Amino acid sequence: MDWGDLKYVLETVRHGGLSGAARALGVNHATVARRIAAAEVALGAPLFDRRPSGYVPTQAGRDAARTAETFEVEHASLSRSIAARDAALSGPLTVTAPHLMVQAVLAPIFGAFARAHPEIELSILGSIETLNLAEREADVAIRIAEAPHPDLVGRQAAPQKSAVYASHAYLAAFETDPERRLHWLRFLHWQPAPRDVLEVYPNTRTVMRLDDMVAMTGAVRAGLGATRMPCVLGDGDPTLARVPGLPLMPYAPLWVLTHADLRAVPRIAAFTEFVSAALRKQRHAFAGEAI
Repeated sequence: MDWGDLKYVLETVRHGGLSGAARALGVNHATVARRIAAAEVALGAPLFDRRPSGYVPTQAGRDAARTAETFEVEHASLSRSIAARDAALSGPLTVTAPHLMVQAVLAPIFGAFARAHPEIELSILGSIETLNLAEREADVAIRIAEAPHPDLVGRQAAPQKSAVYASHAYLAAFETDPERRLHWLRFLHWQPAPRDVLEVYPNTRTVMRLDDMVAMTGAVRAGLGATRMPCVLGDGDPTLARVPGLPLMPYAPLWVLTHADLRAVPRIAAFTEFVSAALRKQRHAFAGEAI
């Protein structure tokens, strides 16, 4: 049989149907269904019951998915093992980092690294999605988190603080409001306005919820209200200013991470050390002390 077909079986079991598998694999439904059918022919057994509600794995389908998962783990381990033997300061290097951090802080650092190491082919994935470094979806992850995943190693590059920001135009109008009604823009995954904000501005009310920090920054720049963001982003944006009277607040630190099996690869070690050192030089900006 074509062992690649088992990947389609595995993703269909993982995601509970063809739609989820198609999204995960970046193909259409028909391709997933065709590859599953090919696996069933090769194995001589039905792997899924086709029901109105979708594809439901049979016992044979569950067994096939477990085998495929074993292959997946072994393949990833082999890939890391081979990559770890690469002693050259050259070749591909894939980095994942949040969009806004790339825009506001990291792009010049990446550029400096690329100039210093022209033989390293740098690819940047601007995303807040948690990519799987064990499966080599990326080699290095620059992430904002309280603590890294236990499979990852690296260093905390910058402790962070946050503050509440709004546009200059919004703040000018806000200063003339005798009731001090602060329009709060809430990031969907956060709680409502922090206690520190409500104690100073009790008339604060949420006027909009957004699920993306790029969209949130656009809303704040457009004068729709105020929100909390890392100081390195807010202080570095000339269109924004801190809302007066509010203290700095905690924020998760910035980490530069890689998989434990890859930390000794020269190009990965060179990149993580270069970026970590550059970020440490900006520690005052991350701590909100640069203004």
